[in-house]
Amino acid sequence: MSAGPLDPMPLLVGVDGGGTKTRVLLADLDGRALARVEGPATALRPGEERASADIIAALVREALEQIDRGESRPSTLVVGVAGGGQERAAQALWQALASSRLADDVNVVSDAEIALDDAFGDTAGVLLVGGTGSVAFSRAPDGRLERCGGWGPNMGDEGSGAWIGRRALSVITAASDGREPETALTGAVLTALEVETLEALIPWAAEATPSDYATLAPIVSQVASQGDLRANALISLAVEELVLHVRTLARRCFTDERAAVPVACAGGLLGRGSLMRKRIEQRLKTAVPGAMMRTDEVDAARGAVRRARRLMGVEG
Repeated sequence: MSAGPLDPMPLLVGVDGGGTKTRVLLADLDGRALARVEGPATALRPGEERASADIIAALVREALEQIDRGESRPSTLVVGVAGGGQERAAQALWQALASSRLADDVNVVSDAEIALDDAFGDTAGVLLVGGTGSVAFSRAPDGRLERCGGWGPNMGDEGSGAWIGRRALSVITAASDGREPETALTGAVLTALEVETLEALIPWAAEATPSDYATLAPIVSQVASQGDLRANALISLAVEELVLHVRTLARRCFTDERAAVPVACAGGLLGRGSLMRKRIEQRLKTAVPGAMMRTDEVDAARGAVRRARRLMGVEG
């Protein structure tokens, strides 16, 4: 049933649908968190929007059950999903969610938009996202939204987890050939994938998804932190790629990289305290001198709730 006089309070739902997992935050009208749940990936893929909608619906119902409101229908549902910037895919997901009568009002946007909402609210800034893929988004002082990167695993995603994972395999095969020096990455990757020989990586790589490749990125970071030269070189190259995203948007939206530019990081690769995050922060000091790093973690699902509150007219 819909939220109404018998319901103790209106409910808002924010969804962060990514390529690795989906996070759902159930909140009240004041934005207070009531329940959080996680589930499988819901990043939009052609023809699979209904499958994404089914996962989101199941997670929303799970969140409602946690607070004994399983029969309630939230007032507003905001779904920020990877691939949501593509109008056709976003419309297909919206139709699937709306037809399920999951909420009184359903909104579908890109995952970057809700992350920006959490990082900066309505103010200007650059958000660098590094996870399975990579992309940077910016809200300019005049309100313009700009994007750099995010072209997907076949044409882009430079510096991302999947990008690092693929190149790690190239490094260890080159070392096996003698084209490059030996590296501790070889043993670390074989152990992580539970295979005994490099030849066994061939069928693995043939079937691997971007998410599979991204699982190797923490291995590369770990080996780099232990002093391996090839792993360190790969991490440094990834850092340069990601910093270039930020510098490009600083120039496009804030005149140049010397202007004051608020910068936030999001994504599993760039968690606070991670090797990648530390090196990016250090590199930005020279590559984007005006960068002002935000230290708070970005919670895109919380950003979706914030947008839901604005839609309800309770937050400016």
